[in-house]
Amino acid sequence: MSSDFEVAYEEWLYSLMTKETNPRVRARIEHGLEHGTLEFLRSVWFPVMKNFNHLQPEWEVRDFHNGYRYLDLAYMPGNGVKGGIEIQGYGPHARDLDVRRFKDLCWRHCLLTLDDWIFLPIAYLSIKDEPKRCQQLVLSFMGKFMATDVPPSLNWLEAETVRYARHIIRPFAPSELAAHLRITDHHARRILHSLMNQQVVYVASGTQRYRTYSLRT
Repeated sequence: MSSDFEVAYEEWLYSLMTKETNPRVRARIEHGLEHGTLEFLRSVWFPVMKNFNHLQPEWEVRDFHNGYRYLDLAYMPGNGVKGGIEIQGYGPHARDLDVRRFKDLCWRHCLLTLDDWIFLPIAYLSIKDEPKRCQQLVLSFMGKFMATDVPPSLNWLEAETVRYARHIIRPFAPSELAAHLRITDHHARRILHSLMNQQVVYVASGTQRYRTYSLRT
């Protein structure tokens, strides 16, 4: 763990424990977060978000049978919106997943979707092998909740470019941005050049002529 992450993580857990009133959830947090969840927070979430605001581990939800299920992480920024993040492991239990457990997993995802959760399942192997790609995924996920959260110094076209970049995972070309903003390719390149100077985007491909851009993490 980096020192910044460790300090923020311990403060976050302490704050959660002082506020948690549900004994089931409290016991699960006291037991410790799963290894996959911890790796996600360390390698993916914290490097891009720099905090754990509105993030709740072991979030309790009801199922069809009036029992309890727990999300690895719930993102609850308020205003009735809610996002669920689950880390999908790949051990013997996953490879040998039987029919009953597979059906149960599908039902779980269906119920969350029908209950208006924005659901984000991430494979543990992707966290280990492709952390940068997962960071871009998280930025796109957060874009669903933070569409207006852009630096105040940006003009409206630059701000809309940031929102656009947050909603896609892959690098994008100036022509794609131009089509989205309904401006010329030349104008789109000027906007991207300005955002590069402000350290908001970077060149993902191209040398003499820049071809694609990505949002900085």
